Amino acid sequence: MNDSSYQNSKQDWGIDELVIRLRQLRVQSLETRHRRDKPPKLPSRKELKKILDGLSAVLFPNRLGLPDLNDEGIDYFVGHTLDTLLRELYTQIRRELQFVAVEDAYQQAVTITREFAKRLPEVRTLLDSDIQAAYEGDPAARSSDEVLVCYPGITAITHHRLAHILHQLGAPLVARIISEIAHSATGIDIHPGAQIGESFFIDHGTGVVIGETAVIGKHVRVYQAVTLGAKRFQKDDDGILVKGNARHPIVEDDVVIYAGATILGRITIGRGSTVGGNVWLTYSVPPGSNITQAHVRSELFQDGGGI
Repeated sequence: MNDSSYQNSKQDWGIDELVIRLRQLRVQSLETRHRRDKPPKLPSRKELKKILDGLSAVLFPNRLGLPDLNDEGIDYFVGHTLDTLLRELYTQIRRELQFVAVEDAYQQAVTITREFAKRLPEVRTLLDSDIQAAYEGDPAARSSDEVLVCYPGITAITHHRLAHILHQLGAPLVARIISEIAHSATGIDIHPGAQIGESFFIDHGTGVVIGETAVIGKHVRVYQAVTLGAKRFQKDDDGILVKGNARHPIVEDDVVIYAGATILGRITIGRGSTVGGNVWLTYSVPPGSNITQAHVRSELFQDGGGI
């Protein structure tokens, strides 16, 4: 008896029973969420990854586009690629709107996709400022091209600037998937709701966390393992977490935050301040402050803490 015959005759994985049990659990879950009759499809992470790669190539065709592009072919490449990508993005946005049972999901998806497309030049302008900030802020950077193709902070902020627009326009699930794609690739976790000004530079980047309601001004620089998080999570009378309230820091223009700093709560870091490495900060500081571990006071947390 050969190996194939032996496996077929002697080994029983119990697959038929597993299929039945898994179906029962799946149906039960759908019934709990009132989606038994016609469970809608979610946006596809795989497809959104392709869209992001394509949008990066559209924004920077000379560096991230096809290797044999010439001056005559760039505009055709950009136009053709955009037409394909926007059709695919429309599909993903429509899926999200159908999932949350939005009326006229088809037309709303068209509107969101069109508005998103209109803002792509704005994204390119912001990314140019981010790349320049990284080049000027890192003595190891030999060119802006190196920054674009090598720096994880630029990958993360590219994803964020695209995701933030979708978040604003009414596609928060698609936006969140995009941010998590960047998180998986770079170790940098930026919620798409965070507001980030021009010339933003994340140096090294691994372990950076920026919460949903954080507001970051212009010319801000942060290093690895920095957290801009929430000090506590408020609950309503039923003990359910209150969502959407402003709970993350405001970082004004020209601030530098060094590695390992943790800044929590709806506090303000004044313009031109420097926050040293490994600082734990839960109170506002005025413009021009220089905060080190020796200056930070300890505070008792209530109702739990987190990021």
